[in-house]
Amino acid sequence: MKKMMIFDPAMCCPTGVCGPSVDPELLRVSTTLNTLKNKGIIVERHNLTNNPQAYVDNKTVNQLLNSDGVDILPVTMVNGAVVKTKAYPTNDEFCELLEIPADTLKATLKFKTKESSCGPDCNC
Repeated sequence: MKKMMIFDPAMCCPTGVCGPSVDPELLRVSTTLNTLKNKGIIVERHNLTNNPQAYVDNKTVNQLLNSDGVDILPVTMVNGAVVKTKAYPTNDEFCELLEIPADTLKATLKFKTKESSCGPDCNC
C-alpha cells in the first residue's frame, strides 16, 4: 500500500475544521481522510502549528520551506516523493495517488427503517 503524508500550513487545530467559519476545502479533506481511515487506509497528516518537528525532520519538506517559504504548503507526499504542493489533492487525485478504486470515496448512507404498521405492501 502507498504511504501518503500531508504537511498542512499552520492551523488552529489538527484538521483546520474549527472556528466560526469552516473552509469547505478543509472540510472536504478531513471528510476524505476520515473515509479512507474507516476503510483501513491511513494518511499521515501534520499541522505546522501542532507538530513543527515533523517539518524539520522531513528533509524534503524542510528544503521546500527554506526555498519557497510557507506558501508552498500544503505539501502532499507519496512514498517519500512530493506529488502536490500549494493545494490539497482532489478526491480523484487521492484515488489515483493511493491506487484505490474511485468508489472508495463515494458516500454510502445507511437508513434505519421502521416496520410499517400497515404491512409490507403499504405505500403510506
